[in-house]
Amino acid sequence: MNLDTQTDQNRIHHTAIVAQGAKLADDVTVGPYTVIGPDVTIGPGTTVGAHCVIEGITRIGAGNRIFQFASIGAPPQDLKYAGEPTSLEMGDSNVVREFVTIHRGTEGGGGVTRIGDHCLFMAYTHVAHDCIVGDRVVMANGATLGGHVEVGDHVVMGGLSAVHQFCKIGTYAFLGGMSGVSKDVPPYTKFWGPRGKVYGINKVGLRRAGFSREALNGISDAFRMVFQRDGSMAEALDAVEKELGDIPEVGCFIDFIRRSKRGIPSLGDRLEDI
Repeated sequence: MNLDTQTDQNRIHHTAIVAQGAKLADDVTVGPYTVIGPDVTIGPGTTVGAHCVIEGITRIGAGNRIFQFASIGAPPQDLKYAGEPTSLEMGDSNVVREFVTIHRGTEGGGGVTRIGDHCLFMAYTHVAHDCIVGDRVVMANGATLGGHVEVGDHVVMGGLSAVHQFCKIGTYAFLGGMSGVSKDVPPYTKFWGPRGKVYGINKVGLRRAGFSREALNGISDAFRMVFQRDGSMAEALDAVEKELGDIPEVGCFIDFIRRSKRGIPSLGDRLEDI
């Protein structure tokens, strides 16, 4: 791109390297010593701090704030990767803090890593190849996603949490700090522990989000029927569907568990501090 105009000089620091072919909206700002590759597209209103590297086939939407030392669109940490033209897609209004790493996809995983809108990635968080991250997700400092992980909308991950590859985390789930996730975490639940368990529903998060009393009661009843059951999981899900299936949020809860490929965590003892 041509950086000869006074406007370009004001918004792109003279020490930054923006490769020919990169497509930056007119009001994108780029800090000192940042490197942007030739296949990068950045939408309007986005700011990129100092010492960042944005590379690969990476498309970043509007209004994002990328802080210093972030690495976005780097090749996946996958020994099978052989330089295939995979990509990273990031939506709008995300905040990417210091030393965050977000890698592009692999050919075997669909070829794309996707980030939604209005997410917050705190310092040192990592999103691996082929992950799908929904909208308004918060990953606290040091939280890590393995490859092929799917994270639903409005999920909150505590600091230093780690999610095993191919796991799924349902919408509005809350993961306590230093959680180790090796199974699928159902939507609306609280999860915690090195090899974590679920500890009820995320009542605080659901109330703040404006869930109706009917939805909250339905989710609570569905949780109790599934995790405090006497019979099989299939029987419990059938019973929930028959009794509460007309509540959309309960339908989401049932469908998630039925579709789980890695299984779901067991119920932990009562824990009030997460």
